Amino acid sequence: MYKIAATSKMAQAEIPVVDLYVGLGRTIRQVRKACESQGCFFLKCDNSKVPISLREDMFRGMVAIFDLPEEIKNKYVSPKPYRSYLGKSSIAPFHQSFGVDDAHRLEAAQAFTNLMWPQGNPSFCETLTTLSSKMLELSLLILKMIFESFGLESQYESHIENSTSMFRVMKYEVPPSSLDSAISLVAHTDKNAITILCDNGVPGLEVQTKDGKWAEVVIPQNSFFVIVGDALKAWSNGRLQAAKHRVVISGDKDRYSSGLFLIPKEEAMIEVPEELVDKDHPLLYRPFYFADYMSYYVSMLSDDALDIYAGI
Repeated sequence: MYKIAATSKMAQAEIPVVDLYVGLGRTIRQVRKACESQGCFFLKCDNSKVPISLREDMFRGMVAIFDLPEEIKNKYVSPKPYRSYLGKSSIAPFHQSFGVDDAHRLEAAQAFTNLMWPQGNPSFCETLTTLSSKMLELSLLILKMIFESFGLESQYESHIENSTSMFRVMKYEVPPSSLDSAISLVAHTDKNAITILCDNGVPGLEVQTKDGKWAEVVIPQNSFFVIVGDALKAWSNGRLQAAKHRVVISGDKDRYSSGLFLIPKEEAMIEVPEELVDKDHPLLYRPFYFADYMSYYVSMLSDDALDIYAGI
């Protein structure tokens, strides 16, 4: 277990560490236990799998992209939620982000970078494609382990066919000196299946403990932070938890983070497998289309959207 840093104002908690290289059977058990108990964990990853230098290249590129003029960044628009450029809004004045669908595909990465840099930026494009590909590979591996832990590996391929991905880059600015700290991203659970995050080492990410307190998350240098989302919680009939988290910024350094979001396709039906329903685990969620759930959440922004929308 990796202990979360604690201060006099912060809760103290422990987040599981999953090591990819301790043996497949043990890793599968670690993943299942972490997802059931916390809904999140640190994924320890060998530098040869995802080089630290690759993540450092990404953060250098992110500094450049967020330093672009607002009129350029505002050109990036998508009809899907959480993709378009999010600037310094009244709701999140210290937060900026972009979301790129299928960033592991060269043509998608090029379309994004060529819009931001009409003269081209092949270096950042390559970094975006490479890192998103490696993080997507890790996401799929984790999902496969979860299916295998429930004895449902035969359903994995069809599940993947109904999944897509979005790579999101995020900047959290240092608040003005008049504020000791500021909530840059409000408390929420992710709506997708699995999120994998890495950051530039600047603190700010917090998770809510079981007793409702907040604890700071410090991602080890050679690790990623994995978060279970609502879609996977619903699919698992509530056996897996969706970790509630937020970002609170303080200090004198901007925080940069990037995340790979494994997402059900809009037409995908989220349905609890009959194997996960028994007398000890009665059915908790009715089947629902992911696109309909997202539309509901975007219109309501409720903390307990999943239970309200799909709960039985």
